[in-house]
Parts: sequence; structure tokens; C-alpha cells
Amino acid sequence: MKGTQLPAGSWPWFHDLARWVGTWLFTPLYRVRVHHAERLPGTGPVVLVANHSAFVDGPLLFGLVGRRAVFLVKQEMFDGPLGRALPRIGQLGVRRGAPDRRPLTAAVAVLREGGLVGVFPEGTRGEGDMAAAQHGAAWLARTSGAVVLPVVCRGTRRPAGSGRRFRPRVDVLVGDPLDLPAGGGRAGLAAATETVRAALAGMVRELDALRSST
Repeated sequence: MKGTQLPAGSWPWFHDLARWVGTWLFTPLYRVRVHHAERLPGTGPVVLVANHSAFVDGPLLFGLVGRRAVFLVKQEMFDGPLGRALPRIGQLGVRRGAPDRRPLTAAVAVLREGGLVGVFPEGTRGEGDMAAAQHGAAWLARTSGAVVLPVVCRGTRRPAGSGRRFRPRVDVLVGDPLDLPAGGGRAGLAAATETVRAALAGMVRELDALRSST
């Protein structure tokens, strides 16, 4: 539907309901602290790039951004009951390791309507330290002209060997928009991707230092 800032086939009312639920859903489970929430643009095209260390990162950010948000989600999540709900709330399935431009094309359309698209450049869950990054986020930003906003989360991943945690502290740090280097072709895309990766890696170190000092 034109003007909804959501992909075709979404149900805007269902998206807004899910986002409202997301604003309080994790309160009983985590003590969430958001640093520099004022840096989240309320309007305009935004590619939100974030590190990824736990399943909850995506749903948590979905509820925190304060506006409609379309995330690129691994295709495996679209199986079962959840898989029927995700397209209705405007999320896009991505087949990792397979050439498929359809979700990226749909994401560009959202951005050109002034929407927000969330991407985890690492491509999969891990330590969340941004040791590597895929090209998708930089390609979206360069193709659409959207602002690139870096966000990092720490505390969602359970440390190896630890048991169940009671309301662990989770910190979310919102960075300043990134200036991607100019330049076309694969070299330009690689340089832009490295800019995204390095910025997120630096923010992870900054947030880790903040967490250890408080």
C-alpha cells in the first residue's frame, strides 16, 4: 500500500500493534538502557545497521526505534506460525548465501517512501563484535540515498556456561549517522561496507567500556 512505508502485502494496523507490543514486551525480562535515543530520526529514509549476538536483538530494536521499521530477517524464521506473521508486520526474508535481489528491491522501495530498514551486516548471530560485514546495508544506502544509522546492543547474549539470568542489564547505544565514502563499483561498495563495519566495531568497544565502568 502506497505511503505506508511498509512492503507490499503488509498489514499496517498489524505492524503498529506488534510494534506497540514490542515497546513493553521485554520490560519484564531485561533492564534496558538506551543511550542517545535522541539520535533516532523520527522521519526520513534510514538504513539502521546493528550488531547481532542474540535472537532478541531484532525484536528489541523493532520495539525501540519509535517508528515503523522493516527488518531483513533470515528466511528460516519464516517457517511455522511466526512465518505467517512476519510478512504481515512488514518484515523481509533473506536467503543467506543465495543470490536473491527481491528482498533488497522491496527494502529500497520502503526507503524511497521515507521508511526505515534494519539490517544486521554480520549476516548471522555471533559474538556481536563486528569482525566482518556483508555488503547489503551499504548497497541499500548507496542505492536509495538513505541515512545510515549505527546501533549496537550488548547484554542480550547469555555468556557461555552461564545459567538462566534474572533481568540482565541490556544496553543499546545509538550512534551518529555515517558518511559513506563515494566511489562506484565493487571497490566503492567494499569501502562503504568497511566504513559500516568499523563504525559498529568501535561502538561495541565503546559500549563495552561503558558497561564495565558502571
